[in-house]
Amino acid sequence: MAQLIVNGKQQEVNLPINVAELIKENKVFQPEMVSVQLNEEFLNREDWINTSLKEGDVIDFLYFMGGGSN
Repeated sequence: MAQLIVNGKQQEVNLPINVAELIKENKVFQPEMVSVQLNEEFLNREDWINTSLKEGDVIDFLYFMGGGSN
């Protein structure tokens, strides 16, 4: 087991796990619309499956919202 920080909360996961698996495990809403930041670095979507996570990693699932008009 390893401890990660996911969206600001501590989470325990079984290793090995990659970013794509973590997204599924966390039932991320609209995964096709989410951006992932790992240890303050944005990941390319095509790298999710090849990016293994390790103890202490900090992961944020981010949604960018547009909108507003003048």
